[in-house]
Amino acid sequence: MTNAIRPLMAGNWKMNGLRTSAAEFKAMLAGAAEVGARADLLVCPPATLVAAFAEQARGSENLAIGAQDCHPNASGAHTGDISAEMLADAGASAIIVGHSERRTDHGESDVLVRQKAEAAWRAGLTAIVCIGETRHQRDTGQTLDICREQLNTSLPDNATAGNLVVAYEPVWAIGSGLTPTVQDVEQVHTFIRKLLTARFNAEGMRIRILYGGSVKPSNARELMAVANVNGALIGGASLKASDFLAIAGSYA
Repeated sequence: MTNAIRPLMAGNWKMNGLRTSAAEFKAMLAGAAEVGARADLLVCPPATLVAAFAEQARGSENLAIGAQDCHPNASGAHTGDISAEMLADAGASAIIVGHSERRTDHGESDVLVRQKAEAAWRAGLTAIVCIGETRHQRDTGQTLDICREQLNTSLPDNATAGNLVVAYEPVWAIGSGLTPTVQDVEQVHTFIRKLLTARFNAEGMRIRILYGGSVKPSNARELMAVANVNGALIGGASLKASDFLAIAGSYA
């Protein structure tokens, strides 16, 4: 982890959570005071819970609420979609865009991801842009090429440490229980840092780079100690307060 950068521990609940999940979220809020002194904590529930969780977290200095996706437009005839402005109005402070599950399940392109990141900025929110390679791409030695292409095309110009977070999530590791070696993670994160610095100069040195992909309490401390890992994007383990808080405290 780069010591000068305050870590971000973000939980992506994906398509999980009902109103009864408020009790688990309340436990996260209660425990966030301790770990929140050393890192920023973010929970991204499904859209149906963003407003309720944001209200529950109102006044908290330790845990914020994010969203999992948005439409590029601010409004319009887009049945079933949600704009960044709507999510901001509901209390979100950040939006995940370009997650591999969106890219795969909905055919989202790098260009569309860039438009969604710009929409997040338009609404005054932070864009968490996800990148990562498939197993085939990894096995054929394309990891860095894929990451370069996704970064070059998915990231808007004029990014800053305040409006952009990059999350590296090797697609083959998400939900599989598999993780790259520490050396592999360091190689990719160092590569991403160099690309960000080359494009955004001093701001590129400050933009947070998260690791995601089967992050759990048992491997979090080792992963968070890797150079240029500035936090985690946590999937299934973020659904339980005990696991999420254990991971969130792993950088200490």
